[in-house]
Amino acid sequence: MFIETEQTPNPATLKFLPGRQVMASGTRDFADPDEAEASPLAQALFDLGDVTGVFFGRDFVSVTAGPGVAWNDLRTDVISILLDHFSADMPLFHGGSAQDIRVPGEDAQEALPGDDPADADIIAQIRELIDTRVRPAVANDGGDIVYRGFERGTVYLRMQGACAGCPSSTATLKNGIEQLLKHYVPEVTDVRAV
Repeated sequence: MFIETEQTPNPATLKFLPGRQVMASGTRDFADPDEAEASPLAQALFDLGDVTGVFFGRDFVSVTAGPGVAWNDLRTDVISILLDHFSADMPLFHGGSAQDIRVPGEDAQEALPGDDPADADIIAQIRELIDTRVRPAVANDGGDIVYRGFERGTVYLRMQGACAGCPSSTATLKNGIEQLLKHYVPEVTDVRAV
């Protein structure tokens, strides 16, 4: 088995491609060791001590290193853990599949608390644009963006994986995503990360 490594726009995050499916559907973000307890793979990566974030995409794993950590040494350790995990066909999650572990609002049809039912058509347009135009591009950079709400013209999005904490995420949010949404959905006046 061979695992490719790609740089991401976030210098603290590397994208690892094991050459096979990681998640059958959706994504999963682990921001700390407590969240990682749901996954033996994420837990093993956090156990390295220098890892501050793990993100599972469809066919990749993004790993974020802590401040001041040199990727030269950490990269080898991460690849070793990934090789062991995928070569042994170990489960990605403890006691169930990724579908058993949900984050509210990540289902494209689920309304979030605070979403006004009168805005249902606008929200559907926003979600479709995010799912078809934004998420595939962001996945190429080792991350994801999830819809978190719409209120009085403002769209709230959650940055995950390489996008969380990326120096260029504000520019991507304002110059890319906000402009796209404003163009297609005139009711959108602002986009903010939560």
